[in-house]
Amino acid sequence: TTMCLSHIIRKNSTSSSVGCIFISSIAVYLGLIMQELDQAVTIGATVPTGFEHTAAEEVQEKLEATARVSKNRGRIYFDITTDKLLKVHQLKSLDNLFVVVKEYDDYQFKTTKEEVQIDWQELAAKLPWTNALAVWKLNNSIKKKKGRRKRTNPTKSDQCGNVGTKSTDTVPSDSEELWEDLEALEVKGTQKDVSSQPENDYEEEKHSEIQDQESGVTPLKFRVTCNRAGDKHCFTSNDAARDFGGAVQEFFQWKADMTKFDVEVLLNIHNNEVVVGIALTVESLHRRNITHFGPTTLRSTLAYGMLRLCKPQVSDVIVDPMCGTGAIPLEGVMEWQNSFFLAGDNNGTAVSRSVNNIKHILKRTHDGGSSSGLPLDVVQWDLCNLPMRSSSVDIIITDMPFGKRMGSKKKNWELYPLCLREMARVCKPGTGKAVLLTQDKKCFLKALSQIEGLWRKLHTVWVNVGGLHAGVFVLKRTAVGHQDGNPGAY
Repeated sequence: TTMCLSHIIRKNSTSSSVGCIFISSIAVYLGLIMQELDQAVTIGATVPTGFEHTAAEEVQEKLEATARVSKNRGRIYFDITTDKLLKVHQLKSLDNLFVVVKEYDDYQFKTTKEEVQIDWQELAAKLPWTNALAVWKLNNSIKKKKGRRKRTNPTKSDQCGNVGTKSTDTVPSDSEELWEDLEALEVKGTQKDVSSQPENDYEEEKHSEIQDQESGVTPLKFRVTCNRAGDKHCFTSNDAARDFGGAVQEFFQWKADMTKFDVEVLLNIHNNEVVVGIALTVESLHRRNITHFGPTTLRSTLAYGMLRLCKPQVSDVIVDPMCGTGAIPLEGVMEWQNSFFLAGDNNGTAVSRSVNNIKHILKRTHDGGSSSGLPLDVVQWDLCNLPMRSSSVDIIITDMPFGKRMGSKKKNWELYPLCLREMARVCKPGTGKAVLLTQDKKCFLKALSQIEGLWRKLHTVWVNVGGLHAGVFVLKRTAVGHQDGNPGAY
């Protein structure tokens, strides 16, 4: 049997002799909480649509946890112990993270809005919030301690209790630090709440304004975000967020704030599947490597998923002939450092952006204590006349122009056959692979059929890219060789 913090606070704060008994209670609690920190929790994550199983493979590989793919595309769930929370933030396939409060596989919605509203009010009062809020607090402490270790004079943004995308700290191990992190737990009604002191100047200025005069406790700011899919609901996403948010506010006595919130409660509804969670990320993890963006910069999580489809091996030469801002090769060199990456683009501005993004990564790795460079070069070149020897590349991976914001559909009909033929020239016959992303599927498949069996399509992963239905085509280079003895022609 474990002793929860709320019992200690309630029992001892109302007693006149809080000295030795209170200290003793804390000592007992600290010993127990160190064990509780390793308890199992369910983590939910949004991932690039179509790459759910790829993300599940990474979770199994790096966390030794089995992930389940949600009925709602673009989400996975997996169980971990809380000592692995930092490792979860270091996964490359995941966009946003949240800790699950409760899952309902077959939630029975009422038929009228009034009945549903009553349901939301009752649901907020009976959900098991305690463990999820404790994980949320622990998640914030990881970021705050990491910020203190990185800089002696942290900036305002470093002081925020938000989760960073590049945390390298571990969970608190010192009993005194642990107590400081968890001492803000307060009792609201029959539940425990996590209450934190303001971490930035703005909140400090507002502290006295929102302070509860009777209890002396600063209420947390929160918002509810609802994501709903299904056509058999009698309510909208806004209805659900408003009604459930009102119930949460009444239950916890938190303050609603849509922009400067401390806690984001998530209400995910897919037909009859309902998942209530608490967000662990403020900004999507896919922004981890890019500082100089272009008009069609690929999300890092999607780039990583494409790379996993390639299964890069040691010493592989991997080329992105249309690199843009360098999202794909940057993901590659961070994960597969024993392969060599070559990136290029015909646009000088794009090449400059790639170089600047590489410099950012180099600075970050040097600041972290690494003195080595990156196995990556960037070149400005003509895609249809690559300055490379024939049969010299193991993997080609790129985000091809969709013909929307870059290029045009008309130009693609000329470009696609030429670039597929040039890619076939430089790729190793029989063993080479290509992973190509495009939304112009009709043009791509027609071009593939025109180049006389140089590529064989293995499979296609259908993905959502900025609201566009696109395909990631995995190709295998056939054994067809050079024609007429000309090394540069087929």
